[in-house]
Amino acid sequence: MNRLKGKYALITGASQGLGREIALTYAREAAAGLTLVARDSQALVALRKEINQVAPVTRVLVISADLASAEAMELVAATVFSDFGGRLDVLVNNASSIGPSPMPMLIDYPLPDFRRVLDTNPIGPLLLMKKVLPAMIEHGGSIINVTSDAGVVGYAGWGAYGVSKFALEGLSAIWAAELGDTAVSVNLVDPGDMNSAMHRAAEPTADPNDWADPSQLTEVFVYLASDRSAGISGRRSQAQEKGWGKGEEAPRVEIAQAR
Repeated sequence: MNRLKGKYALITGASQGLGREIALTYAREAAAGLTLVARDSQALVALRKEINQVAPVTRVLVISADLASAEAMELVAATVFSDFGGRLDVLVNNASSIGPSPMPMLIDYPLPDFRRVLDTNPIGPLLLMKKVLPAMIEHGGSIINVTSDAGVVGYAGWGAYGVSKFALEGLSAIWAAELGDTAVSVNLVDPGDMNSAMHRAAEPTADPNDWADPSQLTEVFVYLASDRSAGISGRRSQAQEKGWGKGEEAPRVEIAQAR
């Protein structure tokens, strides 16, 4: 434990599912400060209370914001740097939108919904990274973008979500290359089939009991946030790959653009 001692992390989409579990895990790993961002303020407050019980040394800041809004990015960045003295070591871009459910084919996709998914899934992380990078470049840090196999395979019916994850994959690879001379890493994590509200909305007829629990998928996020992963950038890891969650060194990863 204590692998994240002294580190400050910002996690989006933190009110439920994978984001919530990452927050709890980071707190148990002795993170110095957590900024938790999501739209559901009540769920964030409840999560902060739980974190304060299991890890009282971790400072927790909660921000209710819709990350499809550029104005929200200004609020998040300003609040983080004000409360944590300009320090940010880890950014986890986990917030995501699935769009309408059931998901329509592209030919029928409503343009306002399409734009909103893109505003949330690739543009939101882009804007947030632009805001926090100056501080990270000065001190070093880790950016972890949550992706999906829908970002590498063109599944029929996955519409704007699939397009958005293709964009996030490209954004991450390019930014990892552009930051190659800095101490900032940019990596992708694909959690795989996971029992989350978004996945249940995407596949309402499937059995969620066949999918992994988000609490089982946080080890790769600890590794990439810790000093053990220093120098690793531009990689795409599978959270469900054998080895994660067993306290072992990192298993093999797929390299999108390695440093």
